[in-house]
Amino acid sequence: MTRKFGLIGFPLSHSFSRKFFTDKFTNEGIDAEYLNFEIPSITELQHLVESHPDLEGFNITIPFKELIISYLDGIDQPASQIKAVNTVKINRSGNNVSLRGYNTDIQGFQESVKPLLQKYHNKALVLGTGGASKAVVKALDNLKIESILVSRNPEEKGEISYDDLDQDVMESYKIIVNTTPIGTFPNIDGCPAIPFEWITPKHLLFDLVYNPEITEFLKQGKKRGATIKNGLEMLHLQALAAWDIWNKE
Repeated sequence: MTRKFGLIGFPLSHSFSRKFFTDKFTNEGIDAEYLNFEIPSITELQHLVESHPDLEGFNITIPFKELIISYLDGIDQPASQIKAVNTVKINRSGNNVSLRGYNTDIQGFQESVKPLLQKYHNKALVLGTGGASKAVVKALDNLKIESILVSRNPEEKGEISYDDLDQDVMESYKIIVNTTPIGTFPNIDGCPAIPFEWITPKHLLFDLVYNPEITEFLKQGKKRGATIKNGLEMLHLQALAAWDIWNKE
């Protein structure tokens, strides 16, 4: 029987996950399919799981990585620590259905950024405060890199605003990670409002957006000699980690 997996979020037009898994299944001769489940509200989750009794697991993207937690029966420790989930495994036993949450974004980002790090990359600005930002902060913490969240409306202790990004901050924090959807296709002219004039060749700019391949954020960094990387490899790495979870007994 064909195995079934999928992606839950809204909207999903920007996502490459379905193509990644479809190619993987085709290339490796795996009898499985990966579907997009575009739902406007997380309250539709239970109906979705019930109406697809052969669904074994799914990924979660914007805007549900935090909202989904209250709908789960269990959550692993890293996801619990950061209060964000991007992968769910469905366990079915007769009429009993349980959903367990994980976060593979942590592993995906950590493995993707690690080869680019230099000794002076010891502080990071993380743009955005959503579920993806929490995974990035956890990964940076694992790498012993200090980080601070940058928000348009700082609410939590330790967050700063874009207005706080002066020359001293920009010179001290040489890693800048965009975890917001700003700049995603089709709105490719969008860009986080950081003072690019203080970006140097020692800076590393990482954009979780991967469509387009080089966002306006990355273009501005490249123009000033910074090292740049988009989120496509991170997507692949977190997807492979999700596949491992779905295939664990």
